[in-house]
Amino acid sequence: MIQTAFRTRLSSKTLLFFAFTLLLFSCKEQAQQTQQPPLVVDFIQLGATNAEVEKKYPGTIEGTVNVDIKAQVTGYLEQIYVKEGDYVKKGQPLFKIKGDVYNEQVNNSKALLEAALAAQATAKLEVEKLKPLVEGKVVSEMQLKTAQSNYEAAAAQVQQARAALGSSKINLDFSVLKAPVSGYIGRIPNRIGNLVMPNDATPLTTLSEINEVLVYFSLSEADYISFAKEGGFQKNANSVELIMADGSVYNHKGRLTVASGNIDKTTGSMSFKAIFPNPQKLLRSGGTARVILKKDFDGVLKVPMGSVKDIQDKFFVFTLGDSSKVSMKSFEVAGKVDGQYIVKSGLKAGEKIATNNIDMLNEGVVVKAVIK
Repeated sequence: MIQTAFRTRLSSKTLLFFAFTLLLFSCKEQAQQTQQPPLVVDFIQLGATNAEVEKKYPGTIEGTVNVDIKAQVTGYLEQIYVKEGDYVKKGQPLFKIKGDVYNEQVNNSKALLEAALAAQATAKLEVEKLKPLVEGKVVSEMQLKTAQSNYEAAAAQVQQARAALGSSKINLDFSVLKAPVSGYIGRIPNRIGNLVMPNDATPLTTLSEINEVLVYFSLSEADYISFAKEGGFQKNANSVELIMADGSVYNHKGRLTVASGNIDKTTGSMSFKAIFPNPQKLLRSGGTARVILKKDFDGVLKVPMGSVKDIQDKFFVFTLGDSSKVSMKSFEVAGKVDGQYIVKSGLKAGEKIATNNIDMLNEGVVVKAVIK
């Protein structure tokens, strides 16, 4: 029994020793944690400056002239003189519709005109024959008046036949479709032998004149008011830039004009167009591009993008406060330029904001601040 009691006391002392050792190590770790040096963070002091901001708007490209080429008479397509993408000059033949029926209409109209001319000549001879007979009182004056009326009717028939001949010639001319303007040929959906008619929904092709091109784009009502108040339209009047579909900047600047003087009730935007020279024909009708408009800001604050936390579409920075503690502040963005946000509201000149280690910062954390 004495040995059992001794072993029990020994076990209790051993457990107490281990517990005390664990508590000692835990206190040391806590002391080490509380004694860690503060995080070193770089800060910059905000100051007012000037900035030029670029805003990009998606646009669609159109030629200065876009013409749908449609058949003006019904018939079978007999010839296609051009290929898709060809450049054609004004008056150049594009398509030929089988014109046999229109040739026959011209021949028929010529024959009718000749018959009308012959009838007119006969009526004139009748009038000339009756005049001396009336003077000699051989025939009555009523017969002369009847003959003169017949002559006038014959003359009217001649005019009618001439008009019919002119109309049939026009229809014959319409069987050959010519380019109304110079430009580039678009898609040609029809093939030789297809029946074409004036009321076809799809044109034979589209012709675009692209020595200059129009790029249509829209500004929101808020952007429109902002540009109008700050003179942005005058600044961009003759210096609009364009980003092409491949991401490169077009090497010619354009002129800015209003495409519509009203704000669209459905979209809440106003349409604009920029006119660009196109000497190398790089820009084609139907293409897309982005229009660059620039706006000046005077006396604004700029914040590096790397200093900003974006949380649910809201922007935050860490500012340095009293006792080297940081606090998180939200702000609104007016634009961005050269890797920096332009502050619209929420921050003031003179405030110091953290520029590194922002993912390790929290509200109220004490830091060792290094002012850059």
